[in-house]
Amino acid sequence: MREKPRSKPAARPVAAPKPPAELHPRNRHRGRYDFPALIAACAELKPFVAVNQYGDESIDFANPAAVKMLNRALLAKFYGVKNWDVPAGYLCPPIPGRADYIHNLADLLVESHRGKTPEVVRVLDIGCGANCVYPLIGSAEYEWEMVGSEVDAVALTNAQQIVDANPQLNIELRQQKIPGAIFLGIVQDGEFFDLTLCNPPFHASLAEATKGSQRKWKNLGKAPRGKAAATPAPVLNFGGQGGELWCEGGEEAFIQRMISESRQIGQRCLWFTSLVSKASSLPLLYRTLEKAGARDVRTIEMSQGQKQSRFLAWTFIPPALHERFSSVLSEFGR
Repeated sequence: MREKPRSKPAARPVAAPKPPAELHPRNRHRGRYDFPALIAACAELKPFVAVNQYGDESIDFANPAAVKMLNRALLAKFYGVKNWDVPAGYLCPPIPGRADYIHNLADLLVESHRGKTPEVVRVLDIGCGANCVYPLIGSAEYEWEMVGSEVDAVALTNAQQIVDANPQLNIELRQQKIPGAIFLGIVQDGEFFDLTLCNPPFHASLAEATKGSQRKWKNLGKAPRGKAAATPAPVLNFGGQGGELWCEGGEEAFIQRMISESRQIGQRCLWFTSLVSKASSLPLLYRTLEKAGARDVRTIEMSQGQKQSRFLAWTFIPPALHERFSSVLSEFGR
């Protein structure tokens, strides 16, 4: 699978298309939430559902307990996931946006194989968290072989409990025991992956993460007023531990480290990917990928209502060999 090195790396990003107006066409969450159907799948959701000021059934999205029950219901109804839960204070992510990342990854893989879907697909989730959402959706939707890594022992224990309760899904979890490492210590000798994914900590400090949380609470109409303004608001309706929300240098530094490590195993993964919360981070990351010698770089735009997001994808495999990647790997084992 080696090709004679080029004098200049082809790491020029493909121009990003116009952001989509809605979720991916295969996303199961494109319409409004069907609360009667969700309650039928998860009775614990019922106490949190009420008619809002617009006459529609909804939940209080500023209530962490309500958000968690909505997630439990969505995972149960659409993905057959049982006994899903997260410890208090841990990230409880919105399911529709997570599913969009998975569906767009599937499109990227099919494109690389000229419209065909590989028979066996192995995917690595960097930082699966206590919620384990990406492995759950990837395995349930596409029957991918999912591997999730996690540095937090409490989060990993909770994720393993979810996996154990859902033996129909093909998910393996591994603890990252090397401080600061991303792929090192997780990707084993002779192991190959078709895709990696990651939702990196995007804040550069705890203070920045706190400000971001306060903005979200203000947008939800829950910001404290008057004398009570001196009292800090709860961290987030979707939760999040420090390592899930911030790291030194923020997402730019984290993804730069990921790019550096990915180069070391560049011939053992077809596409490395990561969410990028800030479009302003992209120019630096493009330059880092060019210096690393990436053969192809993509920026995939996504949308959920008014929220715009994107993920960055890069590969060290020559485009001419993308279609053969799975068949070549089958000769050596995955």
